[in-house]
Amino acid sequence: MSGLKKIFLEQNPWNGWTTTLENIQHTMNKKTGIIGAGNIGGAIARGLVNHGNVEGKDVLISRRKQELLNAFGAHGLTVKTSNTELAAESDIIILAVLPGQAEQVVKEIEHELTAGKVLVSVVSAVSISEIESWIGNKVPVVRIMPNTAVEYGESMTCIAGKDPAAEQVVMELFDPMGSTMIIHEKLMPAATILAACGIAFFLRFIRAETQGGIQIGFHAEEAGKIAAQTAKGAAQILLSTGNHPEREIDKVTTPMGCTIAGLNEMEHYGLSSALIKGIITSHAGISNLK
Repeated sequence: MSGLKKIFLEQNPWNGWTTTLENIQHTMNKKTGIIGAGNIGGAIARGLVNHGNVEGKDVLISRRKQELLNAFGAHGLTVKTSNTELAAESDIIILAVLPGQAEQVVKEIEHELTAGKVLVSVVSAVSISEIESWIGNKVPVVRIMPNTAVEYGESMTCIAGKDPAAEQVVMELFDPMGSTMIIHEKLMPAATILAACGIAFFLRFIRAETQGGIQIGFHAEEAGKIAAQTAKGAAQILLSTGNHPEREIDKVTTPMGCTIAGLNEMEHYGLSSALIKGIITSHAGISNLK
């Protein structure tokens, strides 16, 4: 984040939000609208306020069940009662609805997609070409796949589009909320599994380690904290060094030691193969989302 200036103004008791100002060229002063405030849409909204480059008033949000937006409005976000109104007032429009709702919503806001705006889709299994067929080439369309850690500034967000300038705008918007990567659109289903579903995969592993920790003597809260922080530390080692995981594993395994004994037992019961099979199975089922 070289050249960026963060000013943390206050700690908000609601979900640990922090009011944050970021100075980022291009995306500064743009209004970001989010259609669909479910798990991922809501996480993006909170991430923008917590870590992003927009103030709460510049985050517009809408969803079909208006009563579920009260908490967002109470904490400074701009709640809209209609998708068209949101689209009319937003520079960056994030579509975070179910695949079966996407076409209807996009056609609903079509007339508000004017020059200078960017339409961003978090919708799995809906291609850029499909969205363009609904609206023509009125605005650039960019697909993204963040994960729910976006709320805490730790998302892995994959980005794919046809317009490099639009991709750059989206990258600058999401960079403060974790890491971003430009990928080919054909890899977006794989990104969905590895980055978005991957949150659940790693949480399940942490849960298992927590259960093991309880069995060998820790209380649940203690084991959970140790497991989560250790997982975070392992990830940070790889992000900081760029090393292959096995290289770092070698550093903590000694001949006839307890680490290699545990690893071999886990592999004997299929740890790696189970994870790989799970990822492949999830990827095979992504086409059924529509």
